[in-house]
Amino acid sequence: MPGRLPDKVTIVEVGPRDGLQNEEIVVPLDVRRELINQLVAAGLKVIEATSFVSPKWVPQMADATTLMQTLKQEQHVRYPVLTPNIKGFEAAIAAGAKEVAVFGAASETFSQKNINCSIEESFQRFEPIMTQAKKLSIPVRGYVSCAMGCPYEGSVPVASVANVATRLYEMGCYEISLGDTIGVGNPMLARQLIEAVTESIPVENLAAHFHDTYGMALANILAVLELGVSTIDSAIAGLGGCPYASGASGNVATEDVVYMLDGMGIQTDINLPKLISVGKMISSHLGKPSNSKVSTALLKS
Repeated sequence: MPGRLPDKVTIVEVGPRDGLQNEEIVVPLDVRRELINQLVAAGLKVIEATSFVSPKWVPQMADATTLMQTLKQEQHVRYPVLTPNIKGFEAAIAAGAKEVAVFGAASETFSQKNINCSIEESFQRFEPIMTQAKKLSIPVRGYVSCAMGCPYEGSVPVASVANVATRLYEMGCYEISLGDTIGVGNPMLARQLIEAVTESIPVENLAAHFHDTYGMALANILAVLELGVSTIDSAIAGLGGCPYASGASGNVATEDVVYMLDGMGIQTDINLPKLISVGKMISSHLGKPSNSKVSTALLKS
C-alpha cells in the first residue's frame, strides 16, 4: 500500500551530462558552463556536470577537464561527474571533481553494447574506483540502467535489477539511481522495482531516473514517492534520450517534476520561473523546442 509522501525531494539535475551527451551538435564549453551556473541560480543543489569518458565515444564531453577547472563550484552545490573506469576517475579527481558516479546495467546485452563489457566485467572496472574513492573520501553514486526494460532484451527481471543495485551498494555507492533508460515503465512496475530493491537497500539510498518516452515518467515518479523514494533525477527541458532505443524522447523534464511537486506541497527549494527560463535558453541554443509540458504551457500563457 502507498505510504506517506516525503516532505522534501532532492532533484538531481542530469541535463548538462546525460541530457547533452547525445546531441548531434557539440554544445560549446561556455554554453554548458552557463547552463550549470543558471541551474544553480534556479536553486538546484545537485548537478551532474560532465563525464570523463573517451572523446572518441562521447565528443560532447571532450572538454570535461576544462569545464571542471573553470567552473565556479558553489559550496552548497554538488557537481558529480561520470567516471566509467579508473582512468576517468583519476582524470576527474585531477580536474577538481569532489563526487563521481559509476554506470552499470541490469541487461547483459545493453552492458556489452553500451560500455563494451559484461555486467561482471563492469564490476571489475568499478573496484579500483571504489578503492581509490574510499582512500580519498570521494562519494560515489551508482547508476543501474535498463531497470524497467532493455532495447535489446525487452523486459528485465526485477531480480536482475536488484542484484546489480545491491552489488553497487555493497561496493560502497552511497546512492543507487534506478534508470528506466528507454522509458517503457509503468507505475505498477515502478512499485515492484522499489519493493524488490528495498529488500537489500534502504529506500533513502535510492533514486529514480525515469525517461518519458511513453509519457509515464511523472506517474512512475509518484508511484515511487509513495514508497519513500525522495531523490529524483531529471533533465532541464527534458533533454537526453537513449541512442539505442527507437523513439526514446529523453529524461523527464525538471520543470515538469518541480511543477508536480510544488502542486503537491513537497519542498524542492527550486524556483520554477527561473527553471523555465533556463530550459528556454538551452532549447533555443539547440534550435529545438523544449520537451517540458509545463514550460510549453506557461510560455504560451
